[in-house]
Amino acid sequence: MDAVKVSVIVPVYNLQQYVEACIEGLAEQKTDFDFEVIAIDDASSDNSFTVLQELAKKYPKILKVFSNSQNMGLAKTMKRLLSLTKGQYIAYIDGDDIALPNKLQRQADYLDAHTGCGIVYHESDVFDSETNETLWTYTQDYYNRSYIPQQATIEHVIRYGCFMQAGTVMIRRHNHLLEAVDEDNQILLDHPWHVLNLLYGQGSIDFIDQTLGRYRIHQDSFGAQTLRSFSRREQVLNDQLHVCDLAEKFNLDDDIIQAGRYHYIYATALFFLKAKEDALFSRYIVKSTDQKWFFDAKHRAIFMARDKPERLRAEYF
Repeated sequence: MDAVKVSVIVPVYNLQQYVEACIEGLAEQKTDFDFEVIAIDDASSDNSFTVLQELAKKYPKILKVFSNSQNMGLAKTMKRLLSLTKGQYIAYIDGDDIALPNKLQRQADYLDAHTGCGIVYHESDVFDSETNETLWTYTQDYYNRSYIPQQATIEHVIRYGCFMQAGTVMIRRHNHLLEAVDEDNQILLDHPWHVLNLLYGQGSIDFIDQTLGRYRIHQDSFGAQTLRSFSRREQVLNDQLHVCDLAEKFNLDDDIIQAGRYHYIYATALFFLKAKEDALFSRYIVKSTDQKWFFDAKHRAIFMARDKPERLRAEYF
């Protein structure tokens, strides 16, 4: 076991109460290969870096920790993390999530056995940080789950959204690692990263139907922040549309890209319908179709009854 087979990258920002569990879950993985864990603290205002330094003393052969001298944001931190990796495969996990036993071995074995796979991901247990209770399973309960095969392609990622939880992904190293990190998105980073990794690295995106990680929901988690802010949800849409723009530069089929754009706008309309923001619902449901293309029968029905939001909420939520 001379060469590092897997590099795990962990961005950290103000996660002092969660990052120890994250690193412990990674450092205690049992594998038949060497792996490294690289964590960068992005100039946290809490004691995250101190916690990381203590963990590095505990796991000196596995864990390497660094800090940014000033806050750089996730995209630049990701690029720095990737530049430090040595592994044939690269796994990503947020500093507040948890890797379960056998995660790294299972994913690396899958990539070894499936040379046409560019990205492999697994099921994730979404849990409440305060109660430790499972809220849902990320992939099985994904709203477009029925459209996603076990072996998906770039088309599925564009048309149906980000159906893999960020901390479940392991990619095969390719020659454009830094170019695959898009700095233009303001909130979403994982979605364009998956798309660009597939466009640069090629291959399929495959699902391991086994729960090998836990996704923590807490006050400052991505999902919780978005639910509290309508302007943030609109920016998420802008970022999703930007993902389609990126795909367009690689000459992906125009029909696939346009279907993706309409779908993201439709999903945004549903968000605002459920939130009882009827003016925003009306705005986005009108933009979600050219009245020839509809995502499904439900989309058509909601569009046709768009002037009756109360009835639609009663029927669909």
